[in-house]
Amino acid sequence: MTLDVVIDGRPAKLTLETARLRYRPEGGETIEREYSLEEAGPGAYSVLIEGRRFLVSLPLAGQVSVNGRSLAVEVFDPREMRARTGGGERQGGASVSAPMPGKVVRVLVEPGDTVEAGQGLVVVEAMKMQNEMKSPKAGRVAEVRTRAEATVVAGEILMVIE
Repeated sequence: MTLDVVIDGRPAKLTLETARLRYRPEGGETIEREYSLEEAGPGAYSVLIEGRRFLVSLPLAGQVSVNGRSLAVEVFDPREMRARTGGGERQGGASVSAPMPGKVVRVLVEPGDTVEAGQGLVVVEAMKMQNEMKSPKAGRVAEVRTRAEATVVAGEILMVIE
């Protein structure tokens, strides 16, 4: 699976295969590594990349902590055609994506609902931990692309907020 990502403002392509990852930053050289992932505790994961261990957690939607360093992360479905903004208040539609593979536990809103920035939209269970995906902006739920009990992959668009 190949995803378009923006990590701390830097766009890149991330390809995840069973035990191999490929990271290609825009304008940079491609990095390919073997990796493995396992749960390290509630809300924490141990990622082993070619012998080097990283402690990773997902404290908030759109944020990843790696060895205590917080990174802003956006994941885009490459099949979706939408403009990306460089920062500040989001204009137009905003997608809410699954940060990692998992199972949808609950859908908290329906199409047409009005939501506030930071409001919970959907709960996804990944690695025996439940993560509430929150609205990136105030607006209206334009689309709900998932349902309770659905299995989702990393980067899959779950909802669109206008």
